[in-house]
Amino acid sequence: MFKGVLKKMKVEMNQSVDYFLDFTNDFLHINSLIGKKIKLKHEGYECLNCQSNQDIYRQGFCKNCFFEMPSTADWIMKPELSKAHLNIEERDLEFEKEVQLKPHILYLAFSSSIKVGVTRKTQVPFRWIDQGAIKAIEILELPNRFLAGISEVELKKFYADKTNWREMLKINNSEIDLELERKKSIKMIPEEAKEFVKNKSYKTLNIKYPVNKYPLKPKSLNIIKENKYKGELIGIKGQYLIFSDDTVFNIRSNEGVVIDLSFL
Repeated sequence: MFKGVLKKMKVEMNQSVDYFLDFTNDFLHINSLIGKKIKLKHEGYECLNCQSNQDIYRQGFCKNCFFEMPSTADWIMKPELSKAHLNIEERDLEFEKEVQLKPHILYLAFSSSIKVGVTRKTQVPFRWIDQGAIKAIEILELPNRFLAGISEVELKKFYADKTNWREMLKINNSEIDLELERKKSIKMIPEEAKEFVKNKSYKTLNIKYPVNKYPLKPKSLNIIKENKYKGELIGIKGQYLIFSDDTVFNIRSNEGVVIDLSFL
């Protein structure tokens, strides 16, 4: 039996994505559990910042930490609100400069539909995997989060910026040509970012997930409400565990939840 606080699964990009759960005293290769019966039991909470056992508010943090930490400020979800390039502080200017003033990638990815997004260069391709994208392509690299953010705002007029998780979990392939879509998207880049458009070739990255069978009608497991669950693990995609009865469990949305995990 393994016991610990849930954190986003770590991933490795191989022929198929490899997933790992990092518990306090154990590092569990989740792919090795596919085909086995898994038992999950809710045991409590642990804030990923202060380690208190208060209820989790959002993103694995208690309410106090969520509203105080620099890593949960509005510019995280809305990059266009970034102000570190202007030397303006929101919660912690040193932290904000460290994150916002690093190279960022504006991209297109296909998960449930074509989606535009922004991520730090160091998070490619991990961000795409977390979203369950089966293919993705870089549009351009920008020197800071603000420029990436305002570029994303323009492209959101033409592309989705959210993933439909149910559709994402059912989709295994797509004929969408992201290289063609990238060429179209370049024309939508705002003036402030056009100098960073490079005349070079960009290739689509195809991503394969360890899934034996995709769910027809995925239903989300609320482990806090149900308290416990048992089922056969048949796949992993995005940050979801997929079970044979079409139940899916989102590890990312349950960060900070303490569970017991055992398998047969």
